Amino acid sequence: MKLKGLLLSLTAAAVILTGCGSKGTQNNDAKKEGEKNPDVVSGASIAKDEQSLEKALSKDGTWIIVLKSDLTSSKELVMEGEFTKADKNDASKKVPAGRKLALYDQDDKRNKTASYTLKAPKLTIKSENAKIQGGTFVGDVYVEAKDFSIVDGKVEGNVYFANEEAQKTFKTDKGTVTGKTEIKK
Repeated sequence: MKLKGLLLSLTAAAVILTGCGSKGTQNNDAKKEGEKNPDVVSGASIAKDEQSLEKALSKDGTWIIVLKSDLTSSKELVMEGEFTKADKNDASKKVPAGRKLALYDQDDKRNKTASYTLKAPKLTIKSENAKIQGGTFVGDVYVEAKDFSIVDGKVEGNVYFANEEAQKTFKTDKGTVTGKTEIKK
């Protein structure tokens, strides 16, 4: 009888500990996964001033940062963080979303209706697949990640790359740079 009670107690303890242990592991794995590949936030960050722009560009911001007017920052800016989205062919898979600094406005049919200028002494790009789109950035851009692009926009300044890979994967699509585009360590 004592043996039966002991076995029953051990079994109950094992079930409780297993349940708690696996639940904790799942939460930790989900948290770790979220830290590596946060999901894309469906809304955009609207940058109205220096503080909201800095927050939007940070790793805790959203994948797209939108200006609704010209903006000047006295601080050096940093775009960092990686975001994912569902794959178009397989919604159960996540793919890199890239980050976009949208210096333009558009109508409900996605036609560009206005372009804006962002001025800052320096913008450092640490997010892969990032782009500046639709307006003008005045200042120097330092690219530390691969696949940076300028789409239908302009950089009035230099674009410096941290390494050869960042430079080789740089693209423009109706984009221009008025200064140098070179590796600078």
